[in-house]
Amino acid sequence: MGWGGWKDGRTNLLAGALLLTVLAACENSATAYTIDTSQHALVLVREQPYFWTSTVNQSVVVSRLPHCQRKVHIHPGATTLTEMEVFEAGDRLWALRQGERWYLASTEICQVQDWNHPSNEAPGPRVGRFVLRDGKPVFVSEAG
Repeated sequence: MGWGGWKDGRTNLLAGALLLTVLAACENSATAYTIDTSQHALVLVREQPYFWTSTVNQSVVVSRLPHCQRKVHIHPGATTLTEMEVFEAGDRLWALRQGERWYLASTEICQVQDWNHPSNEAPGPRVGRFVLRDGKPVFVSEAG
């Protein structure tokens, strides 16, 4: 193999390294708040399909198997996760607060919706929060 082959190989290696760097900049994460068993959970899903976008697509999955499992898109988030608090709001009902936005998530009727909550007060005890820890989204329970 002549110098041309070595040069092409080096170019391919550099292109591959660049591609890995670009892909590493994208976020694809799913973080669960397990309610009482692994079959009953709220999951925050964050997907950034392109590194050049300044927002991340977000969804909440409500899951109470075998009766309910649905992924519902919510408002896009910043590339750095804005903390999302989770509050008890009723029987199989949770209120989620991310910045100024509120959502209601029900595993009884398998639904997530925007919640216009002018008082901005917690509807019940906070059970935990979705936060960044060591650069990765995690759920931190209030129970410890």
